[in-house]
Amino acid sequence: MENLATLAAPAPEKVEKPAHVPAELVVDFDYRRPEGPENDVHLGWRRLLQGPDIVWSPYHGGHWILTRGEDIKALIQDSAHLSSESIAIPYFPANQRPINLDPPHQAPYRRIIMPRLLPREIERLGGDVRQIARDAIEAIAPTGHCEFIADFAQILPIFVFMNLMGLPLEDRFRVLPYAEAATRGTKEEHDRAHLEMASYIRERLDGRGYAPGGMIERIVNSQIDGAPISDADVMSMCLLLLFGGLDTVASTLGFIARFLAENPAHRRQLVERIDDDTFVRNAVEELVRRHGVPNIARVVREDWTYKGAPFRAGEMVLFPILMGGLDDRFVEDPLRVDFTRHFPIPHTGFGFGAHTCPGAVLARREIQIFLEEWLPRIPDFEIAGTPRISGGSVNGVQELHLRWDPAARA
Repeated sequence: MENLATLAAPAPEKVEKPAHVPAELVVDFDYRRPEGPENDVHLGWRRLLQGPDIVWSPYHGGHWILTRGEDIKALIQDSAHLSSESIAIPYFPANQRPINLDPPHQAPYRRIIMPRLLPREIERLGGDVRQIARDAIEAIAPTGHCEFIADFAQILPIFVFMNLMGLPLEDRFRVLPYAEAATRGTKEEHDRAHLEMASYIRERLDGRGYAPGGMIERIVNSQIDGAPISDADVMSMCLLLLFGGLDTVASTLGFIARFLAENPAHRRQLVERIDDDTFVRNAVEELVRRHGVPNIARVVREDWTYKGAPFRAGEMVLFPILMGGLDDRFVEDPLRVDFTRHFPIPHTGFGFGAHTCPGAVLARREIQIFLEEWLPRIPDFEIAGTPRISGGSVNGVQELHLRWDPAARA
C-alpha cells in the first residue's frame, strides 16, 4: 500500500515485548500504516482477522488491538476495566469533555450538545446543507473533473459544522490544517495542532466571535451540576467538537466516492432509486459499514485478563471501529456491499453505549444529501490517477481525483 501518506514519514520504532504478553499475540502491525492490497486501508486492517481475536503491536509504545466486532462492542462500553483518559495512541491524557470522561460523569456534558444534534435540528439545517451541496456540484460538474476531497468532501461537512458551532465560514481555512495534523500527524504535530486550535478558540471566546444560537453560545451559557460551566470545560468541549467534526465525515465521503467510482453497478443502482428514501438510507448505512474510519483508544484501569489477553494497568487498547463492519462473525459476507442488506445493518461505525458518536445523525444526513445531489448531476465518474490514502486516528482519503463526461446527466 505504497500510497499511504504516512509511509512518507520515518517508520516508528518498535518497543520490546513485555514479559507478560504471549509471543503468539504479537503482530507486526502499525495502525498508522495499515498496508493492504489495491491501496485499500480497510483490507489492510482486515488482515488482522487471520490471527487471534486480540493482538499486541510493538509500535507507538506498544498496545493491544481488538480485531472482532463483538469485543469492540462489549469493551467500548466497559468503563469498569477501561478508561477514556486517553483516546489516542501513544498515550495522550486529555481533558476534552465529554469524550475523556467515563460514565456517568460524561452525561451532563452530552446533554449540552445533544439537543443540537437531534434529527429535528438536523432537518432544520437540511435546506442549507442541500444548497451548499448543489452549489459545490454545479461549480465542478461542467469541468468534467475535480479533486473530490478539496472540491466537495471538505466543503459540505465543514460548512455544516462551522454553521452549527456559530463560527465564520472563512475560518475553515485556518482550522482545517489543525484537524488534519491532530488525526494523522506525529505526536509533535498532534500536540502543536491542539495548542493552535486552542488559541483559535480562545480568540473567538474572548472576542465573542461566535454567532447567537450556535453550539458555542449554548456551551458558554450552560450549567454543569447546577453551577455555571467552567472556562476550562468550555474550551475542552469546543476543542472536542471542532476536532471531531471537521474530518470524519469528509474522510467517509472520500471512501464512498472512491467506491462508487470503482463500482458502476452499485452506482447505477443508486441512480435508478435515488428518489426512494428508504433505499437510499439503507445504502448510506451499508456504505458506512464497509468504510468505517475512526480508531479509538482506551487505558486499562487494572490488571485483567480478557479472552486470554493479559491486560495490565496503564496499558493502551486500540478499538479500530471500522473492524465491526469487516468482521465475518459480526456481519455476513462483509466485503460484499449490498444496498438491500436487511436492516438494521450490524457495524460499529458510530460506537456504542455512553460514547456513541453524538454526530451520527448529522453524518448520515450529510452522506445521504451527497448521494441525492451528486448522482443525478454526475451519474458516471471514474478515478483519475492514484488516490492518496492515510491511516491514523482517522483513516482517510487525502486526495481523490475524479473525471466524467460533463455532458452526461442521469
